[in-house]
Amino acid sequence: MRQLTPLLLGMSATAGLIAVVAWSVQAIGQLEQQRSQQTTLETLLESSSTDQQLVHSSADSSENPPKPSNSLFHQTPDFKPIGAPSNPIVRVALLSQSPPRSVDLSGQAECRFRNGVIVQKRTLTKVITSRRSYLVTCQSGQDGAVIVNERPYPETVYFLNRGGGGIVINQLPLERYVASVVGAEMPSHWNPEALKAQAVAARSYALVHLVRPADSDFNLGDTTRWQAYGGLNSQTEPTAAATKATQGLVLSFQGGLVESLYASTSEIAAEAHSHLGASMSQHGAQNMAMKGLKFNEILRRYYVGASLARLKTNGN
Repeated sequence: MRQLTPLLLGMSATAGLIAVVAWSVQAIGQLEQQRSQQTTLETLLESSSTDQQLVHSSADSSENPPKPSNSLFHQTPDFKPIGAPSNPIVRVALLSQSPPRSVDLSGQAECRFRNGVIVQKRTLTKVITSRRSYLVTCQSGQDGAVIVNERPYPETVYFLNRGGGGIVINQLPLERYVASVVGAEMPSHWNPEALKAQAVAARSYALVHLVRPADSDFNLGDTTRWQAYGGLNSQTEPTAAATKATQGLVLSFQGGLVESLYASTSEIAAEAHSHLGASMSQHGAQNMAMKGLKFNEILRRYYVGASLARLKTNGN
């Protein structure tokens, strides 16, 4: 669960619809110019409020959500993410696994050098632990995984070394990422409504870092400085169900995205985020869910003034 302060701030665009994105992306910084994805897609929100407004509840809570401040909301620059409008691609630096010590493949997964030559499975670990510069791209295949330091990851995994040490980056659709974050940030056996609240918060936080990436190579990291991410190990049936039930829902303020900060308890949230505004207590969310509050009611308690909006399902 979240113990440390994340990268700063919440964001919003002008009232109404969020600004059209104008972020031209390369798959992995300058080293992947040949794989540059030129696709630009209109995003993000269908409207600043959906039929699932954050509903105020009169139920009492043992947690006292911090009051929002104007510093929580900031202007969102124009950008365009890659991937489907409702499920854009996110790049997560596996900082907890960098530099990599070992790599293995399961199922139909395979890896290639930048020139397209296949990297033989038996030589993978030797390649990625070498000191020379390299870019190795691994695809998990339909049912496979790329196993980094004995942890399995889905979709695309990049091993990148510019000569200063290796870094691992997992590229995957937003919704699959969110399902894993929920399981890394909350126990999967917690109340489904708490898991749903966490899914919305995690999705909103991730989208802010599509607007404002942490680095030219990745959007955000996998540690609690951002939000925890454990690949396939932290995705479970309950977290996948919570993600599916809230698919495309994000927190919005006056038509823009809110960077939905959160922490394990109200005390940690206040210590880490009080100067930034609203922050959700994860244990508080669980307590509210156990008292019968729905996920939108829980979010309303913490992100006062925000509403739920849905990502567009097409480019129109």
